Order: sequence, then structure tokens, then C-alpha cells
Amino acid sequence: MAEKCYVVGAGDLTVTEVVPGPEDLVIAVDGGLMYCQVLGLEPDFVIGDFDSVGEEGLEAVRTLERTVPERMIRLNPEKDDTDMLAALKLGLEKGCRSFRIYGGTGGRLDHTLANIQCLLFLKNQGAEGYLCDGNSLIFVIKNEEVRFRKEMEGYLSLFSLGAEARGVTIQGMKYPLDRYTMKNDFPIGISNEFVGEEGLVQVEEGEVVCIVQYA
Repeated sequence: MAEKCYVVGAGDLTVTEVVPGPEDLVIAVDGGLMYCQVLGLEPDFVIGDFDSVGEEGLEAVRTLERTVPERMIRLNPEKDDTDMLAALKLGLEKGCRSFRIYGGTGGRLDHTLANIQCLLFLKNQGAEGYLCDGNSLIFVIKNEEVRFRKEMEGYLSLFSLGAEARGVTIQGMKYPLDRYTMKNDFPIGISNEFVGEEGLVQVEEGEVVCIVQYA
């Protein structure tokens, strides 16, 4: 049973290589099917309502529905779950607990925000999820601490997902905090910097989204 799931969405593709392990699950989400072809990935499942694939993509979908129908999941365009959320639920059903999402940012801002909410959904299911691109990594911290290697370079930003996150501590970075109550109407957590020390972010109660921007 796969524990790690690689999900390829239809946002901006900002990487040139994705290398899942032989036991990892790969899911293409809607137009992410075309990105899988670019990346040389063969998805285990293709899921979506396929409203963003274009004519070339639709032909690829029809071909797969004829040749490997067991891998294809066509969703109703009128639904509550986004295509991405449906893909993550599928990965959870298959036993995956760690998700790497590519093509989940850029494009429409509402889709990016929805995908950040999907990261919180995964966290609430006891799983971990990361929105990955070539320049940044986005994940959710909830009632826990996360450590960063001293070799890290670039910026780190934190934003409260709820009304407030209590007991937010930042150590080993340019701008420290000590058990701070972070609110979602004041962006105090933006653009912190790695300084060559082991970094720590702790959230005692609540959820924050963490964005690591690589140098």
C-alpha cells in the first residue's frame, strides 16, 4: 500500500522533474494529465470533470477511458468537492498519509486559496500535504512544532488560518516571536528570513499556513 501520493494539478507547472518512488501513488487532476505527459509520469489515476484540458486533453482522456477505464474517474462538473479535494480523498482512501502537490498554485487565485484549504483538510485527517513548486513550499502547521535545517536560505512567512493562532514561537530566524497570538487580520508573520541557524516554528493552539520561499 502506497504511503506517499504525488498529485499533479492544472495550475502553473514550475518544475521540470518529479520523481516518485516505485511504491508511490500518482494522481493526475484534470488538466494535470497533460503535465504528467510533460514530466514523463504515468498516473495511477486520472480524476476530474475535465473542463480545463482543451481539445487535445479531451482526446487523451477519451483514449484513456477506452484503454484503461479502471484508472479514470470522471466527476460531475456540478459538485461540492473541487477536483483537487476529490483527488486527495482518493489518495487517503488508498492509504496515503503524505501528499506532494504540483501544479497547485498560480493560475486562478481562488484555486490556489482552495488548495491551501485542502492542506488544512489533510492535516485534519492526520495526513501531511505540501504545495510544491520550483521556488516555494506551502504547508500547514497545527498544534505542533516544525524545525528547519540551518542550511536553509530564503524567506519564511506565517499566516493564521483561523481568527487567531495562540502560542506562536519563532526561533533561529531574523525576527523571533515568543508565544505570540497571531491573528488573521494582521500579517506580522510575512517575510521572515533564515539566518544560518536551526530554525523552529511552534504553534501551541491553532493553524497557520507556512510559506517557505527559497533563495
